[in-house]
Amino acid sequence: MTPSERKERSEKILKKKGIGINKNLPLIEDASQVKLRSLDDICKRAIAALLCTQIGIELGENKTDETDIFVNLIKHFGVEDCLNAKEQKVVNGKGSQQDITDVVWEYECYWSLLWAVGLVEDITDASSICDCTAAIRAVSQCEDFDDFKSRCSLRSTDEILDMLDLYYRYHWAVVQNEHIDKKCPIGDLEGDVVFERRRGLEWLISDKDDWHDIELHT
Repeated sequence: MTPSERKERSEKILKKKGIGINKNLPLIEDASQVKLRSLDDICKRAIAALLCTQIGIELGENKTDETDIFVNLIKHFGVEDCLNAKEQKVVNGKGSQQDITDVVWEYECYWSLLWAVGLVEDITDASSICDCTAAIRAVSQCEDFDDFKSRCSLRSTDEILDMLDLYYRYHWAVVQNEHIDKKCPIGDLEGDVVFERRRGLEWLISDKDDWHDIELHT
């Protein structure tokens, strides 16, 4: 699918969902211009993100004595060297309240990765947070990293760009509605969900290892 065809496809979905459309938004990259991250790297990032969100949740509820199990699981799955800067601070007990909040919201970035590796069927519905039970089970039912990876099958670059294009246009509508024009319709989109899932999708094709360093322009 060409970038123009991808844009047209996304706009049909937006129209059906009653979401505002900006015809002047740029096209995203062609598949030939994109280098998708490896399945191995995506699986490591996914596991690291999930386990760090669990630590963030425990810390947010002041259950500091219950974080060790997740720290040990990070080591068990061999992803201790895959944490981003915010995750490292949270895991080491040095994160600010904002760091903890940001890491907990990585649940949605992680959900995008689960979709990218075929463990979630569809994420076009961004009206509510992900299925947390299913999100946890995707890792908790696995014996180790190799077991998790064996259950995954990376979607094509075109499939990922299709979803990224859609979320790019979702994000524009949300930003427009929240900061510029309240009359811009956003259907049932949940802004934070859209933002974080787009971050995860952008990371799949980004040259930045820390997804908090990716600028999400609209």
